Amino acid sequence: MFDKLEAMERRYEQLSEWLCDPAVAGDPSRLREYAKEQSDLQATVDAYRELKGAKEQLAEAKAMLQEKLDDEMRDFLRAETDELNGKIAELQETLQVLLLPKDPNDDKNVFLEVRAAAGGEEAALFAGNLLRMYTRYAEEHGWKAETIDAHYTDMGGFREVTMSIQGKGAFSHLKFESGTHRVQRVPVTESGGRIHTSTATVAVLPEVEEVAVEVNEKDIRIDTFCATGPGGQSVNTTQSAVRITHMPTGIVVSCQDEKSQLKNRDKAMKVLRARLFEKYQSEQHAEQAAARKSQVGTGDRSERIRTYNFPQSRVTDHRIGLTLHRLDAVLNGDLDELVQGLMVADRTSRLTQAEA
Repeated sequence: MFDKLEAMERRYEQLSEWLCDPAVAGDPSRLREYAKEQSDLQATVDAYRELKGAKEQLAEAKAMLQEKLDDEMRDFLRAETDELNGKIAELQETLQVLLLPKDPNDDKNVFLEVRAAAGGEEAALFAGNLLRMYTRYAEEHGWKAETIDAHYTDMGGFREVTMSIQGKGAFSHLKFESGTHRVQRVPVTESGGRIHTSTATVAVLPEVEEVAVEVNEKDIRIDTFCATGPGGQSVNTTQSAVRITHMPTGIVVSCQDEKSQLKNRDKAMKVLRARLFEKYQSEQHAEQAAARKSQVGTGDRSERIRTYNFPQSRVTDHRIGLTLHRLDAVLNGDLDELVQGLMVADRTSRLTQAEA
């Protein structure tokens, strides 16, 4: 581990020198490349330097303990060595996590899709609750969230909705949200006061570059239509909304949030590339994913990952066994405790696998 850390520190120092070079400063492409690489190394190098400093202090404290000292000074040094030993252990654990292979998609923007599943109109209303939850969560983190395409029901719910969330680290925070979300409550359509169980599915897709997924123009069909809103009424009378069908896979993407047909086409193509990327990646890793069920699950949409129980104001994430009794806050975007719990579980699982 330490050889790798030494190499990373040397690379960090080399990048610092290059970033001060006028030739690099005048080349935006190289400047961005080196600055990003240095930024990626920053946390690991800082922790490693702190670890080296703590070890040096510990060595000095132990050396002083070999000298002739009064009791008060000896007690002080012993307390300091205990504190430094604890700090070193924490830093070593932190570095083990930082050295884990990073998901290349973690810093990317995401497309988040919510679909009503079992439960009819109630499932569609729950899909709307989830959309609002993720929108508020994005706003709390300073990310930009916008709806790209939505298919409404008569009561204001969603059969399905696609939103874009743009911000550094969006995928790393939201990737564990993929799966089946279950709600238990008395629906507004229920006159007898009985609790019903309904579900909605969530898919989180990283935004991918054009070079990552090549889409042949011959493989797509593009249709235009008038955008619609809640209740099906026409939003405008121009053919600005775009529907793209990828014929080899049957994947269909729509976008209608912009008044410009060109902008809607561009956004729809981004969603299509994200869906194709997920499809190809899933196919390539299907065997590996089946053999690698971890504590946080695979993110497969057929999994029931979380239950929202309204009568008891309770939210339970079944993958990590975490239950929170503050449903209103969670549905208002307060997802940090759940997200952090899933991220910690994922790191723990990967550390266990790395040590095996």
